[in-house]
Amino acid sequence: MVPGYSAESFMRCGAFDGGKFTMQVLSGLRAGLLAVAALFAAASVANADDGTISIRIFKAGFVIGGSAGSGVLTFQGRTYPLSIGGLSYGFTFGASETHFHGTVSNIHRPSDVNGVYAQGGAGAAAIRGAQAVVLANQNGAVLTLTGEQNGLIVSLDLSGLALSLK
Repeated sequence: MVPGYSAESFMRCGAFDGGKFTMQVLSGLRAGLLAVAALFAAASVANADDGTISIRIFKAGFVIGGSAGSGVLTFQGRTYPLSIGGLSYGFTFGASETHFHGTVSNIHRPSDVNGVYAQGGAGAAAIRGAQAVVLANQNGAVLTLTGEQNGLIVSLDLSGLALSLK
């Protein structure tokens, strides 16, 4: 502070312009931080890669259902074995086997496919039926799968599928 001036007179002469200067600086800093965060997010998605996946799931149930299976992830030229398990609750009756194949996107490393993929749905298969599904997990991995279901099953349920590298 300059001798002979009070803080009040210093602010009245426009040094801080009643807080407008401070607000402008904070607003600029906030905009800059948002721009940096957006840049890092874009770089993260840009570095994400895709892979292919093939899985086989067995499902059976009566009200409460269970599923188990195995599969293979192909990512950056290497293959990784997968283990699959899950539960469902709702109207489920019967048993089926489904062979899925498709892509997994938005992954940086093979372990990004590890996680729980949740789904609510309805379906029926008598002997043979087509299936298509898009699922995402907590790591941001997105499975886009198509396949064929064999067996006799009717379902209207909520289900969770846990996928992990063996």
